[in-house]
Amino acid sequence: MRYHRNYVTYQSFAMKFEHLIEINDPLNPLIDTITREQLWRGLVLRADSPKLFVPHLDEFTIDERDAGSFRRTLRYGTVVIVDRVTLTPLQEVRYDVAAQGEITASSLTMTIEAPTGDTLYVRFRYDDGHDAATDQANAMYDEFRKSAYQEADIDTIRIVRELAAAGRLDATWLN
Repeated sequence: MRYHRNYVTYQSFAMKFEHLIEINDPLNPLIDTITREQLWRGLVLRADSPKLFVPHLDEFTIDERDAGSFRRTLRYGTVVIVDRVTLTPLQEVRYDVAAQGEITASSLTMTIEAPTGDTLYVRFRYDDGHDAATDQANAMYDEFRKSAYQEADIDTIRIVRELAAAGRLDATWLN
């Protein structure tokens, strides 16, 4: 797995941040190849069973499902977040958090990209919905958050790889 350079943009006074993680590297025979379907199932599993990916999550429920999306409630200690997950099969998983109390509206989009038949990437796009850093303290905080997002995304791909290697992302295991 190779990590690609970050792309950071600031638009509309909100922090927007994106980065790529390479999934399949045809030049590295030491890395097991994951199919697009396995990767997709892993990204959906992250949304559907977040405790597998976020160990400090205390509780979650899915309280509404419809075609292509569902609403979740996640509890981290006393902080409760409600979000909507929208699935575009084999392409994209999008998380939207509406403004809630002290939490601003934000989104995360995980898009599967396959620029060639042998390569596979996930692009992670964040829009935190807060004002872009205007002073040094906020800029340092934004850099810390970007780093935390990257680490969490790298962990997500690591867990997806482990699940795929164990056969837990195969269609027959999930049925």
